[in-house]
Amino acid sequence: MNAEAQRQPPLKTSKTDRVRISVVVATYNRQASLVQLLEDLAAQSFTGFEVVVVDDGSKDEVTLGGLTPPFPLRLVRQANAGAAAARHHGITLATGEIIVIVDDDMRVGADFLAEHARTHAEGATLVLGLIAPDTDIAHKPLFERMHQALLARMVARYERDPSSVRGTQVCTGNVSFRRAEYLAVGGFDLDMKRSEDRELGLRLEKNGAKLAFSAKAKVTHKSDHVDNGVWLERNFRYGIYDTRLAKKHPDVAHANPWSFFERVSPLSRPLLATVVAVPRLGRPLARVVLGAASVCDRAGLERVAIAGATLCYGIEYFHGVREELGSLWSTIRDVRAYRWKKRERS
Repeated sequence: MNAEAQRQPPLKTSKTDRVRISVVVATYNRQASLVQLLEDLAAQSFTGFEVVVVDDGSKDEVTLGGLTPPFPLRLVRQANAGAAAARHHGITLATGEIIVIVDDDMRVGADFLAEHARTHAEGATLVLGLIAPDTDIAHKPLFERMHQALLARMVARYERDPSSVRGTQVCTGNVSFRRAEYLAVGGFDLDMKRSEDRELGLRLEKNGAKLAFSAKAKVTHKSDHVDNGVWLERNFRYGIYDTRLAKKHPDVAHANPWSFFERVSPLSRPLLATVVAVPRLGRPLARVVLGAASVCDRAGLERVAIAGATLCYGIEYFHGVREELGSLWSTIRDVRAYRWKKRERS
């Protein structure tokens, strides 16, 4: 622990103000946005919480910028090991019965923790909070607007059918769960460098967690992602790790990448199948499609542009799926196994 962390108040509260919630934040190279988040947490209407911040090896060691928070705060630093390892580290240090995880590039309103607490009090043990776009979303990169459109459709589905919330939809940008349940299922799988939140949510659901979505437990995403190349690589990695997730949980059909393939537009499937068959086409084709979508975006055809970005995501995703499965024959066998299991369940 660094010197500044040692100066922070100990994680103890009085009997009348027992810690019930532990907010865990993993941070990496986001000093300014982290301080803003801590300022938001200082203004919460809910009391009786602590915050554990884990600096995952930032280039410049994180400081609090003169902030003296009114809540117990522990700031620790670790060698860079990834967000999942940092969050797990924070959870092991936490003392609250409820863990709230929020990203270091989020802003939260005054009732954020109160709404998570209320939803747990109503019986939920795994709560997915709302991730809302920044007010300047119209000026964000196309891929950010695409993800926001997908999220908006998911939220609309939750509100139509609350039972549609699944563990595989867990996002560590804004989620809460019982610490005891987290530890009971073994925590994050630290070998999963992507989709570790979805995999954790799936294990919690299998273990009997009661899932709920709360639109009032809201964060605003102040994303600083701007690099198309980084985004393409991230999509590729999601394909790899979602395939590993499916292998780990073969009994869950909706966690399998081929279930995603079945849900995409029939017009997109031939192109995605081509990438699966000839994976070396993946990255060049994705760049061409993203370039065409960007042209449409500049021409004011945002809906067409978002559809193009969604296709681009799918191309790199299934490029990653094929990378993980290896040969074309292994891929064909995997598709057959998925379809066979699906028929068995129906």
